[in-house]
Amino acid sequence: MSVLAAVLYALALYAVAGVVTAIAFVSVGVTQVQPMPATVGARLLLMPGAFALWPYVLMRWRKARSTR
Repeated sequence: MSVLAAVLYALALYAVAGVVTAIAFVSVGVTQVQPMPATVGARLLLMPGAFALWPYVLMRWRKARSTR
C-alpha cells in the first residue's frame, strides 16, 4: 500500500466518522449539549460544523452527558 492510498483511506475514514457523528449529534445530541431547543434551521446550520469537527463534538457531547 502506498502512502497516498493510506492517506486517502484515513481521509475517507475521517469523513465517514464525521457524517455518522454529525447526523447523530444533530438529531439527538444538540438538545443535550445546549439547554434551549434547536429549530430545524439551526440543526441544518450545525451539520457542517459537526461533520468537520466531529472529535470535538464527541468530546463536548460526552462531557455534557456525564454532568447530567
